[in-house]
Amino acid sequence: MEKREKILELLQQNARLTASEISDRLNFDVDEIESTIKRCETENIIRGYYTLINEDNYHVKKVRALIEVSVRPERDGGFDRVARNIGKFSEVTDVMLISGNCDLQLIVVGESLNEVANFVAQKLAPLDGVLSTRTHFMLKKYKEAGFQFEDDEDYERLKITP
Repeated sequence: MEKREKILELLQQNARLTASEISDRLNFDVDEIESTIKRCETENIIRGYYTLINEDNYHVKKVRALIEVSVRPERDGGFDRVARNIGKFSEVTDVMLISGNCDLQLIVVGESLNEVANFVAQKLAPLDGVLSTRTHFMLKKYKEAGFQFEDDEDYERLKITP
């Protein structure tokens, strides 16, 4: 694995690491780490920094939905224009082109079930190029971005008695 990959891997695990801390872990020069990070930001390899919040502990309740969208592809742009337009809505946090029974997968956040439903009915479904949607409300999050939200329970083998 090259130096840049090692630096990016550490930053993905903890974006708050300083160049000095990365240097201690990887035994690279601090200036080299700083210039690598700056270059990655300039080249849009690093698009931003993200704070993962456990909303159960924060007590701010948001409704999240995974929405599958079937799209009519365009001759020159395929799914890109529709995906970019969908991504402009503030309710949409993620847009991904996927394989399978639908074309796009979205993550949508709202204050209530009704707010998400209204977004789908009033903004998303009528959008030019959108053929159909399927909404799945997220009930509980166990893991996100590689981080477990709950400590693992101790495994105990079930006792079988005759």
